[in-house]
Amino acid sequence: MLPALPSPRRLLPWPAWLAPRLAPGLAALGLTLALLLPLGLAGCGLSNQPSRSVLLQALALQIELTQAQVARALDLEPPGLPEVSRVRLEQQQAIRIGAADGLRLTGQFDWRLAGDPIRVDSPFELFLQRGERGQSWRLARPLGSRDGSNQDWITDPLPLPGGRGKAGLG
Repeated sequence: MLPALPSPRRLLPWPAWLAPRLAPGLAALGLTLALLLPLGLAGCGLSNQPSRSVLLQALALQIELTQAQVARALDLEPPGLPEVSRVRLEQQQAIRIGAADGLRLTGQFDWRLAGDPIRVDSPFELFLQRGERGQSWRLARPLGSRDGSNQDWITDPLPLPGGRGKAGLG
């Protein structure tokens, strides 16, 4: 047989005559905090995280930049804009990109080259940095290190919504 639990009045550190008066108010306060805390946390988290459309734009830009670099090396025309879809984010980590805060994102995504019917499922590693005013995102790419100790980065603005042109500093 298990021992009986002490009554709530015996657990409270305040005088017994005060407990009945405080209990309803504490219950209401607890319920209010329980309902408001997740909303507050969700609001904080959403403002610092890239949206799905930002991830799609960043992946498309990374493919586009890589294609352009390969095309220049082979003296070819770039094949056109890639189509990116189905991003599955697996890991997100805060990192330093130069002197600013950034994110390292890894996962899987589907993509295909312009005019190509074959869709490819590929892993990705993406580095994003908030724009200067916090209103946009930039694709960051590691360049190595000139001094052997600090990582150098190049950043490119993501296209503005509704257009394929380069976005201004954000």
